[in-house]
Amino acid sequence: MRAKKVAVAMSGGVDSSLTAALLINQGYDVIGITMQLKEYSNENSCCNFNEANDARRVAESLNIPHYVADFRDEFNAHVVQYFINEYLNGRTPNPCIQCNKYIKFGSLFKFIDELGIDYLATGHYARIEFDNEKYLLKKGRDLKKDQSYVLYNLTAEQLSRTLLPLGTQSKDETRQLAEKLNLPVAHKPDSQEICFVPNDDYKSFLKNNANSESNALQSGNIVDTSGKILGSHNGTAFYTIGQRKGLGIAAPKPLYVVNSNVEHKEVIVGDADEIFNSILTANNIHWIYPQKFPLKAFAKIRYGPRVAECIVKEMDELHVKVEFNAPQRAITPGQSIVFYDDDIVLGGGTIINFDKKISP
Repeated sequence: MRAKKVAVAMSGGVDSSLTAALLINQGYDVIGITMQLKEYSNENSCCNFNEANDARRVAESLNIPHYVADFRDEFNAHVVQYFINEYLNGRTPNPCIQCNKYIKFGSLFKFIDELGIDYLATGHYARIEFDNEKYLLKKGRDLKKDQSYVLYNLTAEQLSRTLLPLGTQSKDETRQLAEKLNLPVAHKPDSQEICFVPNDDYKSFLKNNANSESNALQSGNIVDTSGKILGSHNGTAFYTIGQRKGLGIAAPKPLYVVNSNVEHKEVIVGDADEIFNSILTANNIHWIYPQKFPLKAFAKIRYGPRVAECIVKEMDELHVKVEFNAPQRAITPGQSIVFYDDDIVLGGGTIINFDKKISP
C-alpha cells in the first residue's frame, strides 16, 4: 500500500518547515511547494526570494522534492486588488483571509489535484478532527496563537483533505522541535507584515498603487457625530474605526474614529462610548455545515483570542444579522466575523455595517 502523498505549503518559515518534517516522520510521502505570489525582491516578507530560498534549503535538508508554483496573477486579482478596493470603498480588509480562500486553499488545491496529491498541509495553528461523521475545524490548543479565524472559508471537503499538524502545540514547542530536528530555520523570526506591502506601510502602498482620484484618498473634514467640523484629514482610507492617535485635532476629551463617509470625504469621530455597538450585518456568509436559525454562538470580530456571545439571524443565504449580548468595541466593516460553538468553527462572513442595540 503506497504512502499517502502530501503537499506542504512551504513559506520558508519555521511553522511550515516543521509541518513537513512531522509529516515525514508520520510516514507520509511529502513534497514541498512554495507559492510565488509576486515578483521576487529582497523585501522582508513571506513571498520574497530569500523566503523561497529558505524553503528550498529546508526541503533539501529533509530530502524531499521542492516546487515553486506561480500564482502571481491570481494573487494580484484576488488579494492585492481586493485590498486596494476595500480601502477605497471605506472598509478595512483582511488580505490573509482572502489569500487562504482563493490562493492557498483555492489555486494551490487545484495545483496539487493536477499532480495527483492526496492532501494539502499548512503550518496553521488550528485543528481538524473527525467526529460524528464530520470533519470539524477547531481552534488551536494554544489560544494565543490560534489561527482558526483565518480559515473559516474552508469547506467540509477541503477539511477532509487538509492536514494541520501544529494545531495541538504552542509556538515555543514548534521552535524546540525544529531545533531538535536541526531545521535550518528553527530560530527564524516570524513575519508580522502584510507580505505585499513594503515596510508594512499600507498608506504609501495605497498612494502608489490605487487610483489617486478616489474620494478615499482625497482630503476632507474630520467631523463629530453631530456634523460639526473639528479638523481636516488627508484621506478617509488612512483612518480606522477605534483609532485615537494621529487625528491632529484638539478636544477637551479623547476622541476616536467611529466611522467614515467616503462619498462626503468625512472622518467621523466621537467619544469612547460611541465606538461600541451591539448589532452588525455581514455578507458573503460561509457555513462549513448548514445551521439552524436563530443561532446562539460565540463570535470573533477580529483576529485574536477574544470571543463574544451573540445571536445570529439569517436574512438570506449570504447575509446575516448578528446581535451581541454586550456592546462590542470598534466593529469594523471589511473585517471578518467568525462564529464558534465552543472551540468548533461554524463559519463566518464579512462585516458590512453596524448599529446600536435597538430596544424592544
